[in-house]
Amino acid sequence: MAEKKFSVSTDTRTTENGWTKAPLNPPLGGTSQEGKTHVEALPKRGSGEGASRFAPSPTGRMHLGNIYCAVLSWLSARSRGGEWLLRIEDIDTQRSRREYADQIADDLLWLGLEWDGFCRQSERSPLYEEALAVLRPYTYLCQCSRADILASQAPHETDGRVVYAGTCREAHHTSGALRIRVPDTDITFTDAHYGPQRVNLAEHCGDFILRRRDGAWAYQLAVVVDDALTGVTEVVRGRDLLLSAAQQIHLFRLLGQEPPVFCHAPLLLNAAGQRLSKRDVALDMGQLRQRYTPQQLLGLIAHLTHCIDKPEAISLDEFLQVFDWAKVPLDDIVTS
Repeated sequence: MAEKKFSVSTDTRTTENGWTKAPLNPPLGGTSQEGKTHVEALPKRGSGEGASRFAPSPTGRMHLGNIYCAVLSWLSARSRGGEWLLRIEDIDTQRSRREYADQIADDLLWLGLEWDGFCRQSERSPLYEEALAVLRPYTYLCQCSRADILASQAPHETDGRVVYAGTCREAHHTSGALRIRVPDTDITFTDAHYGPQRVNLAEHCGDFILRRRDGAWAYQLAVVVDDALTGVTEVVRGRDLLLSAAQQIHLFRLLGQEPPVFCHAPLLLNAAGQRLSKRDVALDMGQLRQRYTPQQLLGLIAHLTHCIDKPEAISLDEFLQVFDWAKVPLDDIVTS
C-alpha cells in the first residue's frame, strides 16, 4: 500500500486553505563564536521569492520584545524581496481574545509594518486534522499530567525544560493527550544567525504533544502545518525557540515538506536580566505608543540591534537600508 502523503492543495493563496491573499493592512476584527552570521542560507535580495511570517498569540497587548521580533522578521523578508505574512496564533481559545488580535494589527500598522496576507489558526482545524492523519502511526495516547511529569523527573535542559521520559509509550491508553514518538536521532540544521545546530530528539526534546487531552491543537503541529501550507521559507523568532526548530524539522520531514530556514534572534531582557513578557507593563505597546513616535521606537530597535550607533528616530525605509543580520548581536540584549 502506498504511503499516505500530506497533500493539501499547494495553492496556498486561497480561502480554501484558510489563507487570505489580502490587500495591505486588512482589518482583523471586523553565528558563530567569531561573530559571523550565516545569512548565506537565506534567499538573496531581489529574488522576489520566499516569505517570512510574524505569528503572535492574541493573549494580551504586545510588548517591546514582540515588536522587536516583528520588525526583524519584516526587515529580513523585505531586504530579500520576499513577502511578510501575519498569522494570528489563537488556538488557545481560553486565553485568546479578538480584541487583542485587533490591537496587534493596529500596533503593527502604527509602525508601518504592512503584511501581504494573513490567516488565523482558529480557522484551520481541518488542515491540522489532515496532517494528524499522516502522523497517526507515530503517536500514542498519554495520561501523564504536567504535575506527574515534574514530580517524577528533574529538568534536563538548562532552561528548566523537562524532557518527557515516554512513560505512556506502551500503556495503550484509550484517552489522553496525543504524543508523537521521536527516534533517538540527531537533527542537524544551520540557523541563519547562530550557525550549525545539532539536537538529539530523544535526549533534548522527548516525545512531544500534538493534541492536548482537551482536544486543542498543540503549538508544534499547528505551526508546522501553517508554515508548510502558506509557503513560509524563513522563520525569524527569539532564540528561546531554537530547540523547537528540531521538533518542527522532524514534523516537516514526516509530512514530506521542506523545512524553512530558521533565523533566531537574541532575546530582549529587562533590567533584572529576565526575558521581556506581558508582565513588563512599562514596555507594552500601550505605554510605548504614549512615549515614542513610530520613528523613535524604530530607532530604539535599530540601536538595540547595533544597526545604528545611537537611539535616534529612523523611518522604516531608512532602517531597511542599514539592516544587516551580521550587525545583530548573538548575546541577549538588556533594555535599560
